[in-house]
Amino acid sequence: MWLCSRPGPGVAALALTCALLLLARQVPAGPAGADPQVAAGGDKEAWKKLFDGRSLTGWKESDFGEGGKVQVKDGAIVMEKGNSMCGITYAGKDFPRMDYEVTLEGKKIAGNDFFCTTTFPVGDKYCSFVVGGWGGGVIGLSSIDSEDASSNETSKSMEFKHHKWYRVRIRVSQKMIETWIDDEKVVDLDTTDRRISIRIECLPSQPFGIATWETTGAVRDIRVRALSEAEKSGPKK
Repeated sequence: MWLCSRPGPGVAALALTCALLLLARQVPAGPAGADPQVAAGGDKEAWKKLFDGRSLTGWKESDFGEGGKVQVKDGAIVMEKGNSMCGITYAGKDFPRMDYEVTLEGKKIAGNDFFCTTTFPVGDKYCSFVVGGWGGGVIGLSSIDSEDASSNETSKSMEFKHHKWYRVRIRVSQKMIETWIDDEKVVDLDTTDRRISIRIECLPSQPFGIATWETTGAVRDIRVRALSEAEKSGPKK
């Protein structure tokens, strides 16, 4: 920092500049949920982008029969209200089945039910992380031991505002399913000897998909990464 030690009449201004630079280096990152690299402790290179922000390349509209229109607008995938579901399914063959983490941002635009429920692989099974279901406030996994997110141990209630982006994060390891919304961990499930499944309505979302129910929602910044060796064993109890 040669600038900080330079003598002359502008020394006070230079000192202030140096102080601001040092402060910027020390300011902590924002909430964990706001940035997947910070949240997961991984570097940017570890994450693979699944959405380019411009097109549906790598995705297909989920075959829900009477789903709403799907389009890319303002850097996000907008899933318009369907009858009753609308969504997208990853078309690639490379989505992991175990020891991975996926993250995305979701926003409820119109309607009052789930707006970015995510179906994902758990080994040779599948599970769905419901975000804002059953009238708009239920979160949890569907299904655990044949019980829906509204009635199993992962069920929680959370208010979701319209037109606000929420960071969703799902981690799947050999013995655990963990999920976060923004910086709050909302699911911490030991999957040992548990029956993991999805509701029949979510079958078109396999192997990895995002859906809405009688609601218009949007998603963006969809990424996936492999877990580190330390993460594969799950959180310490």
